[in-house]
Amino acid sequence: MGAGPVPSDGAVSQHRRRRFDVRVVPHRRRSPFRLRDWRMRTKLATVLVIPSVAFLVLAGVQTHTLVGRTTALGDFAQQVGIGREVVALVHQLQQERDRAAGELGELRRGGAGVDRDAAIVVLKPLQGATDQALRDLRRAAEPLADADASWRVAYSEVLEAYDQVVYIRAAIPPAVLGSDTILSNYHRAVDALLRLLAEPSPGEDRPALSDAVLRYVQLARVKELSSRVRAQLYEAARAGRYGVEDRVVLSDLRAQQLTALGAFRVVATAAQVRRFDETSVDPAFLAATRLEEQSLPTGAAPAVLPAAQWWAASEQRQELLRRIEASVVDDAVRQADEVSASQLRTTLLVVGSIVSVLLVALLISVLVGRSIARSMRLLRDQALQIAQLELPEALDRLRTVTGGVPAIEVPPAVVRSLDEIGELAEAFVAVHRSAVNVAVEQATTRRNVNAMFVNLARRSQVLVERQLELLDDLEREESDPDQLENLFKLDHLAARMRRNDDSLLVLAGTESTRRWNRPVGLGAMLLAASAEIEQYQRVRHGAVADLHVVGHAVGELVHVLAELLENATTFSHPDTVVGVTARAEGAGAVIEISDQGLGMSAAALAEANAVLVTPPAADVATVERMGLFVVSHLAARLGVEVRLDGGEGGLVARVRLPGGLLAAAPDRQAPVPARMLTATAAGAAWGDVPPAGELPVAGRPPVWGGARPAGELPVAGRRAETAPRQARSVPVRAEDVLAPPDRPPASAGGGWWSRQGPSPASAPQGSPTPPAVPVTGGTNERGLPVRVPMAQLSAVTRPQQPVARHDPDPEAVGGMLSRLYSGVRRAEAEDTTEISMPPGGVRTEGGQR
Repeated sequence: MGAGPVPSDGAVSQHRRRRFDVRVVPHRRRSPFRLRDWRMRTKLATVLVIPSVAFLVLAGVQTHTLVGRTTALGDFAQQVGIGREVVALVHQLQQERDRAAGELGELRRGGAGVDRDAAIVVLKPLQGATDQALRDLRRAAEPLADADASWRVAYSEVLEAYDQVVYIRAAIPPAVLGSDTILSNYHRAVDALLRLLAEPSPGEDRPALSDAVLRYVQLARVKELSSRVRAQLYEAARAGRYGVEDRVVLSDLRAQQLTALGAFRVVATAAQVRRFDETSVDPAFLAATRLEEQSLPTGAAPAVLPAAQWWAASEQRQELLRRIEASVVDDAVRQADEVSASQLRTTLLVVGSIVSVLLVALLISVLVGRSIARSMRLLRDQALQIAQLELPEALDRLRTVTGGVPAIEVPPAVVRSLDEIGELAEAFVAVHRSAVNVAVEQATTRRNVNAMFVNLARRSQVLVERQLELLDDLEREESDPDQLENLFKLDHLAARMRRNDDSLLVLAGTESTRRWNRPVGLGAMLLAASAEIEQYQRVRHGAVADLHVVGHAVGELVHVLAELLENATTFSHPDTVVGVTARAEGAGAVIEISDQGLGMSAAALAEANAVLVTPPAADVATVERMGLFVVSHLAARLGVEVRLDGGEGGLVARVRLPGGLLAAAPDRQAPVPARMLTATAAGAAWGDVPPAGELPVAGRPPVWGGARPAGELPVAGRRAETAPRQARSVPVRAEDVLAPPDRPPASAGGGWWSRQGPSPASAPQGSPTPPAVPVTGGTNERGLPVRVPMAQLSAVTRPQQPVARHDPDPEAVGGMLSRLYSGVRRAEAEDTTEISMPPGGVRTEGGQR
């Protein structure tokens, strides 16, 4: 892992959008058996479905009852309607039976000499009409195949009885059986038909329909009893005499007829009774009644009626009774159809009403539930979008803002209703607005704090630069080695203070002001980084590739390497060395810094690498680990990959430079005098080549003459095996190491802001070349070279003859300073995050102060 650039807002947003539907409470598993864990849509569906199902059950029961009643009344109407075919078949059976009774009487009176074919000829048409009436009944009864069981049983009895009638017909011409035996089969068939006629039942809650059925049934019995009286009298008329039991049978039939007629009058309507009375006074009906009265016993033997006259009169009376019977049946059928149709309409109306109410209720419930669910869904989506997208992105924008604080627009509530959900949405938007306002206030406070950090850091940089200039002057004028060593230490402390100021600028999110406008060699950059730390003597530079880094990244990259070197030297034993190597790798380069220190645990190493990958925000915790924070942010800014790995007895920090940070070598190589190098080392940096395999080491002069044991590396503090020194080393800093060779030294600047005041214009002079053999007075007990005062002054290093100075007019200088002071006051009055005028001592791209 490496510390790359900070991911863009789009990448963060896409990552959050991929987890947009993550549950807000991921630590609790949703259970389908807990009502409070149900989704809102499920709860609304439950609220709507349960009452709807209950309503459907009740409506279904009611509909089933109504449909059952409608079906029963429909079957009743069909059964009553089939009564027309039943009474028609009864009438035909009565005609055939009564005629057969007369023929049997004629055959018994005539004996063997009677023409039996005549009876067959007379009965044949009547039998054919009866069979046709039965076929009509069968055809009308087909829709009632699924009727109630009692009606089907009665119908099956009718068919069985009629089969007996068909069977007994063959016994009439021979007259081998008695009249009672033959006629009893007809009686059973007629009785079965009358029972079938009385079978329809509308139920106990329909007494009017029951009375309608009872009317035509009683009238049919009246007609049947009248027909049997006719048969008895017609048989006696054809036989010429009454039988032994004929009188008793006639009396019983007449009594039953009167009873049935009374029952009919009880249940019949007034219109039906009036119609019957009108029929009973008909001349044909009265003629038959008078003939029948002649057969009544009056003390003497009843008279035998004329057969032909009686048959004709009784047949007319039976026809009148049939007409009344048909009208009564029609009334019952019409009444049953009306009730059935009314019940069907009622059922359809109720069912339609139930379905309509259910549909309307479901529609209203769905609309209300959909409205609630939509409002809740919109509120949930807005809440999740605010919680996982908008608010984090707004906080990220405010956290990483560098200029003015941008205006954060809070979208209005997506639910515009005036109910509790709308109020909840407005409250949530208010919370969002409050959070954004707090974040904006924090960003403003952080911006002000960063501005204070920048101002203090730059003020401190100005003071440090002035301190370094003062130290340069003191070091040039000092001849005491002990005092010079203290000045060197103080010089390094000042350099570290300046690096801390740069770290403070990084903490505030501001770029460093130290920049170079041309590529710098990688070796020089490593030497500059070594010069920035306190224990520079322990740094050992190994093989360094001949590569160059673009100028705009040199300052920040030196800062990164200095922090890593500082960490390596601080957390390792003072007797060990820190190795630095650099090699080319692909289009880029890899710098390795290895130490033999305490190392880190796997967890701490993973945490540190995670910080290097993702730079953290600036807070109080970053102050405790300022170096790691600065490295991560600078690496992310440069696109550099930094990783810490465990090495042999320590850590290895690898810095991978991308190809975009490397550049071609400039036309002239910049000097690379390391910090605290002797004049000889500085000369080597300018162009002299040290022995093979030996590189200059920060903190000690290289060996130019004597032999060194094989494999021995230069160590800080060791006495140099060189000739006596002729001059002391001049302490330099990172900008001195990285300065181009065609500019004057940093301490020799001219202008109004130098200690010597404005210098006359002169051609820029090149840096003097130090002598080949330094003049020293040996080394002290600490291994430092002893300076020989005034021994190294030469024509090259000796200052030139002073030229005449022309001081400016004091009034002109005062006016210029007044204008400068007023401009500074106006700049301080403006609310900006950047200092408009760079402080003195800060170096620009060209290295000038």
